[in-house]
Amino acid sequence: IINNYVEGTQTGERDKVSPSGLYFRDSKRKVDYVLAYHYRKRLACHVPGAASLEMRHGFASVALVSNGGTGKGHAEPQQQQQQDDGQRALQEWPGLPGLEVVELSPLDTLEEERRLQREEYERNLLEAGLEIEKDPENKSQGVSFVRIHAPWQVLSREAELLKIKMPTKKMYEITEEKGILKTLNEIWCKLTEPLQPQVPQQENTKMKTLSYPFSREKIYLYNIKDKDTFFDNATRSRIVREILKRTSTKARNSMGIGTLIANNVYDAAYPLHDVCMHYEKIQSSAGLLYQEWARYGVFYKFQPIDLIRKYFGEKIGLYFAWLGLYTEFLIPSSVVGIIVFLYGCITIESDIPSKEMCDQRNAFTMCPLCDKFCDYWNLSSACATARASHLFDNPATVFFSIFMALWATTFLEQWKRLQMRLSYFWDLTGLEEEEEHPRPEYETKLLQKKLKNKNITTESSNEVRCSLLFIYAGFEKLTWSDRMPGYAANFGLILFMIMLAFSAVFGVIVYRITTAAALSFRTNETTRSNVRVTVTATAVIINLVVVLILDEIYGAVAKWLTEIEIPKTEKTFEERLILKAFLLKFVNSYASIFYVAFFKGRFVGHPGHYVYVFEGYRMEECAPGGCLMELCIQLSIIMLGKQLIQNNLFEIGIPKLKKLFRKLKDERTEVKEMDTNQSKDPQQWDLDYILEPFTGLTPEYMEMIIQFGFVTLFVASFPLAPVFALLNNIIEVRLDAKKFVTELRRPDTVREKDIGIWYNILSGIGKLSVIINAFVIAVTSDFIPRLMYQYAYSQNGTMHGFINHTLSYFNVSQLKAGTQPENSLFAQEVSFCRFKDYREPPWSPHQYEFSKQYWAILSARLAFVILFQNLVMFLSVLVDWMIPDIPKDISEQIKKEKTVLVDFFLKEEHEKLKLIESFIARDKRKRRSGTKSRRTRAASFSQCHRSPKGSFTSFSSQHTVV
Repeated sequence: IINNYVEGTQTGERDKVSPSGLYFRDSKRKVDYVLAYHYRKRLACHVPGAASLEMRHGFASVALVSNGGTGKGHAEPQQQQQQDDGQRALQEWPGLPGLEVVELSPLDTLEEERRLQREEYERNLLEAGLEIEKDPENKSQGVSFVRIHAPWQVLSREAELLKIKMPTKKMYEITEEKGILKTLNEIWCKLTEPLQPQVPQQENTKMKTLSYPFSREKIYLYNIKDKDTFFDNATRSRIVREILKRTSTKARNSMGIGTLIANNVYDAAYPLHDVCMHYEKIQSSAGLLYQEWARYGVFYKFQPIDLIRKYFGEKIGLYFAWLGLYTEFLIPSSVVGIIVFLYGCITIESDIPSKEMCDQRNAFTMCPLCDKFCDYWNLSSACATARASHLFDNPATVFFSIFMALWATTFLEQWKRLQMRLSYFWDLTGLEEEEEHPRPEYETKLLQKKLKNKNITTESSNEVRCSLLFIYAGFEKLTWSDRMPGYAANFGLILFMIMLAFSAVFGVIVYRITTAAALSFRTNETTRSNVRVTVTATAVIINLVVVLILDEIYGAVAKWLTEIEIPKTEKTFEERLILKAFLLKFVNSYASIFYVAFFKGRFVGHPGHYVYVFEGYRMEECAPGGCLMELCIQLSIIMLGKQLIQNNLFEIGIPKLKKLFRKLKDERTEVKEMDTNQSKDPQQWDLDYILEPFTGLTPEYMEMIIQFGFVTLFVASFPLAPVFALLNNIIEVRLDAKKFVTELRRPDTVREKDIGIWYNILSGIGKLSVIINAFVIAVTSDFIPRLMYQYAYSQNGTMHGFINHTLSYFNVSQLKAGTQPENSLFAQEVSFCRFKDYREPPWSPHQYEFSKQYWAILSARLAFVILFQNLVMFLSVLVDWMIPDIPKDISEQIKKEKTVLVDFFLKEEHEKLKLIESFIARDKRKRRSGTKSRRTRAASFSQCHRSPKGSFTSFSSQHTVV
């Protein structure tokens, strides 16, 4: 049934394997795709002298189970006919040795059903024109591979159906930039020459091959030197994948390879890597990628984007192009961030508020930090915190926030330009949305609905096949009522998960409050003096652990929620999964940071009227230097922790653990038998099978998008965020590259002209960052209070007296009973203590109410937010307008390409017409000359065969003479 099937008796063919593991056993036909499956032979007892298991294997389809059916759950016409034939054979030859009725166990029944489905599916692949090679199943159980080759007829047919653009014979010149841009480009190319990867480049970079969707009728247009190499490996595997996805089986109503893998008929389906994973030889694309891209030693080099696209496809190529551009853009932002940080270091000695806070002569006696066990304290003890806060809370951070907002806009505009340039050179311009196949889960749900509506328990194979075709064609769809339970579950569970993230933040807050209170009870003076540092450090670490755990949970929950929605296509599934995962992970990553930035210390109350939680624990306050320093610590630890642990250790360790677990599982389940078919060296399909399957680019994009949020959203509090992001990305590029080349099965190539929904998310984060940074500067930092003091309240226009201006008075005699400090060193001296807030003094008629300065500063804060937001948004729109989405040279080249294409068609059609006319004229000349020659021959024949008497001689006599 199957071409080139290697029977177990063909011992001469067992050791004959492809030298590279990329071809059939004839070493001529290329392996374009591989299907892998686990098999388990039936071990049934039979009477002595019975035929061998191989002989009885031919009657597998007629083996009877205990309920009288076949190995399948329901008998279809073909299998029913085979069963009747088998029973007839048993009746006609009752004495034939070895034949018996075998009872199958449930496990054997399932295995038999899967075997029948595989046989039917492979027959259908053969009918589609594919060629198949299989290994004999020599062991009682194990893994077997189906190798698939697509001949030229299939490749050309499918390429025409899929409208795949292929290179034609025509090449045209690319118009180069002129003037100063050309000079700058040449200088840049010379400077970056050592950074270029050593991969084969196009001989003439000034020329571009004209591409056109493949057509068998216009095959003379294409530059076909060798039919075996005209379609590259990525295109061949893509074509075979399309055939696998649309080839159906009657068994269990499956439509395509996706359904069969979901039903465990096959374990995996994947194209092969170009070379074995040893990489001593780098002639192949995979070897070049490893040497010039997937090693940490080449971290300083540019990525070979064109080679990545050729090997992995446009979708993965665009991801690495985006990641490369993002990493390059982090360089200027890192430089500016370092300058801002150094400015804070340089000006720290000249910062007047810090000096006033650290001056021992300024005896600012502060109110106790907790009830009963905390004493009054001197503000100068917080000198270190105040000096450290100045590193990040200075006028330069306002400039840096504006710079980063414009940076994000420029980055997105530059990415649109690069994306358009790549689309042009990768022949993606004018790429149409391909009609996607329905997902197996969607097909199953829709078929179940159809059966339920008709109240049918069994259908004929033709009816089921028609139903599947209607589903595939889109005539039958799930309605909103079918999806309503899934939508309701999504809404409820997402809301619950968001509340869970907030609950985790609240739990950390409670930990900080209770731990601070517990440490304050200690008699050890060192412990009591370092309460704030201890609580902050441990709370941030706990928060990081919670974020990492919830991240993994949220990823699984988002996938499950998307599955119960039952999206129709893979693209819809991916987009909905991205939105859910991003929403949950965004809340999880930033909830604690939002709390510190905008809520901590805002609802504390004031001495004598504090806000309590759990009837005895005061709400936590910001440090004397403000909450910005704590926000910086929180942001830096979560960002660095996620990058180091989640993005690097998890990315390296988890795939290796999965690979080890899968290997141990296979070794444990497989019986130790000698496989006579197995060659000494493992073939490429064996090596690729043990690799981790490719699950999509969503995790890769997600970690970079979350990092982009850290870099832009709260950059006013942590100017060094771009620096750490840059260092991480230098490693991340090579880590992802090595993972794709050496640790993952080769992904299916997917043609995409953009990064899809990720661009919209990036744009949304960029706009949100403007608002958040405006509030961070206005609310969290002391930038606005300092400005207001200097220009509205200062006596001499300087910052002298600013600390005293920000502190309010409280009469200690008004403290509630039981909250006064015990054994206070200040008890005999203190009449008033100070606390940080703008409130009326105790001698005012409206004591402890918000003062006029508070309302003036609040108004200034809101005015700054509005001004900052509108200014930055205006500048962003201006940058967007100034930078065109499509580079001018690319726009001209696209127009030129259309003109060249029309001219090329007209020329080829004209030449074809001339050739046809010449053939017609030659044929006419031949017919005319043929008519004249026939007349001449007829006349000569009459003269030669007429007798002298004028009569014809007999043919027999003529023949005798001859």
